[in-house]
Amino acid sequence: MKRYLLLLTCLLNAVILFAAKPKEFDIKSPGGGMSLHITVDSVIQWSVMHKGQQVILPSKIALHLENGEVLGANANIVSSPVQNINTEFTAIDYIKSSVHDQCAQLTINFKGDYSLVFRVYDDAVAYRFVTRRQGDITVKNEEANFNFADDDKAFLPIQWDYRAGKMFNSSFEALYHEVKLSNFPKDSLAFLPCLVDIGQGKKVCVLEGDMQDYPGMYLDPNSSAHGLKGVYAPYPLSAEVHGINFIPNERADYIAKTSGTRGFPWRIIVVSEQDKDLLNQDIIQKLATPPQLTDYSWVKPGQVAWDWWNNWNVTHVDFKAGINTVTYKYYIDFAAANHLPYIIMDEGWSNDLDLMEPKPVLNLQEIIDYGKQKNVGVILWATWYAVDHGMEKAFPHYAQMGVKGFKIDFFDRDDQLVVASTFAIAKLAAQYKLMVDYHGMFKPSGLQRTYPNVIGFEGVKGLENFKWANEDQPRYVNSIPYIRMMAGPMDYTPGAMRNATQAAYRPINDNPMSKGTRCQQLAEYVIFTAPLQMLSDNPTIYMREQECTDFITKIPTVFDETVPLDGKVGEYTALARRKGDTWFVGATTNWTARDLTLDFSFLPPGNYEAEVFKDGVNADRDATDYKKETIKLKSGDKIPVQLYGGGGWAARIWPVK
Repeated sequence: MKRYLLLLTCLLNAVILFAAKPKEFDIKSPGGGMSLHITVDSVIQWSVMHKGQQVILPSKIALHLENGEVLGANANIVSSPVQNINTEFTAIDYIKSSVHDQCAQLTINFKGDYSLVFRVYDDAVAYRFVTRRQGDITVKNEEANFNFADDDKAFLPIQWDYRAGKMFNSSFEALYHEVKLSNFPKDSLAFLPCLVDIGQGKKVCVLEGDMQDYPGMYLDPNSSAHGLKGVYAPYPLSAEVHGINFIPNERADYIAKTSGTRGFPWRIIVVSEQDKDLLNQDIIQKLATPPQLTDYSWVKPGQVAWDWWNNWNVTHVDFKAGINTVTYKYYIDFAAANHLPYIIMDEGWSNDLDLMEPKPVLNLQEIIDYGKQKNVGVILWATWYAVDHGMEKAFPHYAQMGVKGFKIDFFDRDDQLVVASTFAIAKLAAQYKLMVDYHGMFKPSGLQRTYPNVIGFEGVKGLENFKWANEDQPRYVNSIPYIRMMAGPMDYTPGAMRNATQAAYRPINDNPMSKGTRCQQLAEYVIFTAPLQMLSDNPTIYMREQECTDFITKIPTVFDETVPLDGKVGEYTALARRKGDTWFVGATTNWTARDLTLDFSFLPPGNYEAEVFKDGVNADRDATDYKKETIKLKSGDKIPVQLYGGGGWAARIWPVK
């Protein structure tokens, strides 16, 4: 009997040891350079290698539900199919006409009706939770961790006062804190996207994709030596109007109450071997929910004459400029003369909290009808509160009047209710063929593909900030294309014609300046992705500077192809884009003057002419100084480009037939 008991004990121990053995998965990208390792044990961890270099150390994944259940703790695997994805789809990211989506996908299905889906690309890794539960579930927290091997330098857009209870109400506008991970600023959070320099020339961008009915993810240091963890705005239980903001005054102890059958946001890292690779990324498009509109041919991106930045400050006219009918007709005349398809009527045309109360100082229908005569559409500014509380009545009313869309401002949150609202607004707007530009807004995460009538997002410290902020604009201009623009379109609003050196700049609200040269402003129209692209200065000065205006208005806002030429995060940027058979090239630098050599091998064989705007010889003294010239080019030419501090270079290139 003792012998049988001993044998039974050994067998039981063997079963326990076998059961305790972790399950491991290794998935490689189609090209083999990216490797994902997953361990399923008492917890689930992921880690990433890129061409032999550790990118992410083992990092925990879990989803905590309100009933105490933790998806990812002591998980039991049901199945783990692997799929190879290799498709092509029409792009709605505005920087190219189509996207090639190729990756290896692993889906781990667990007991308890949930899964983890992993995708491994040659330059990116992404994962998401998927649940298949009846009814609603309440999410207390999500553990998303990004553990780095070393104390690397990071580019962190920071929001302050998190632990003081003032967080989660944010305009999502911040310069980048360029610090070691160990020096992550205290009492703060970083919002996405952010960038980490892991050495050997490689950068890692942390993003999230397909964020629907769920709060946005911030990053904070975790307990590892050099790790970051996800943090989320708690669910808002009630809110109050403060001025034109709608701010929660009570939040729950959970982050989301949502459908039990759904896919959660993708957690993404993108790895670049050269900084310029970040300028031509499609990962957000690849991971977004496909278009929910069967026909969006009516969505027409284009350039916009904008009033607010220049404070309606037109001069040399025989009327009193301001928020009135005659001023907006003047903006329409300017737009028509320069082939701009839209004007925006910004803050002041209506009651900020009630869209159905236009101001009596102007005749909105007369302005819209005048625009129709001139083939210029009108887009109206609105607060998020006014839209969220009144869109069912306002959208059909203004669509019937002939309005083309809304620029919606002051979201200033990314909790679950606000994120869900952006989808609801887009869906209802599409019913009335209204375009939407989300201003005062968190970064995009794929909504622009799901609802293509959403053609703009702010979530950037744009030109408007330099009406009042004496900060390092040229360095920021050469950081955001590699970081913020990874998420999608970026409503930076370039176009300043009053350009200043560092020494000459000063904040002026009514006649604002930009830091850097005139040619840097011109190049931004090529580099910055913005399907609804603003001309932020006033018609008077654009007509005075007609040569530059003519160049700006020939630059499309959507392109068929994008070719990164050169660049370094925070230092300089050089980029080419194609529309049809015409190419556009932009180059910018921070305050460091530099000489670049641009390689035009991207041009198809043939002869070309180029209209070039470059910094003038005195641009270091007067930032408005520039020189225009026409040059001849052919494929393979290498052109020297001289950039002054805060400078730029821009060209339009067409084939000679």
